[in-house]
Amino acid sequence: MMEEIRFKAGVLTMSDKGSRGERVDESGALASHMLEADGFEIAEKKIVPDRVEEIINTIREWCDIKKLSLIVTSGGTGLSPTDVTPQAMLKILDFEVPGMAEAMRAESLKKTPHAMISRAMAGVRGSTLIVNLPGSPKGVKENLAVVLPALKHAISKLSGDDADCATPIK
Repeated sequence: MMEEIRFKAGVLTMSDKGSRGERVDESGALASHMLEADGFEIAEKKIVPDRVEEIINTIREWCDIKKLSLIVTSGGTGLSPTDVTPQAMLKILDFEVPGMAEAMRAESLKKTPHAMISRAMAGVRGSTLIVNLPGSPKGVKENLAVVLPALKHAISKLSGDDADCATPIK
């Protein structure tokens, strides 16, 4: 039996208070735990302030230099003036993967009407898949659970896997 590939992942939290040590990062810790439980290797973890350039610099390093397979972000996806994660994403993505963000919002809408104001995105830079999650532990748990079953397949496809995606209907 072949051993499963352990993809390297990074968990990036956007939080002004967290970056100053004024708040414990429960969301990033939960995302890390969920990814590890699913077989991912957490190669990088970091908390940065809600600043476009700091977000971009970290994601660039993790994609372009460290060559992580997956980056999961937490925070900065709402409508507050400091919520700038989507602005950073738009500046660095090669392309979006809208189905992941749509799936997260659709599932979240079953629980709260506030899900419709989420600006979370998913996309690709190079061969790295990047998925934005909300900043709350509850939001991380619910949203990551939605996309987790598709992550390894998506990363395999980004890595050049040319196997058929679906079994033909007979």
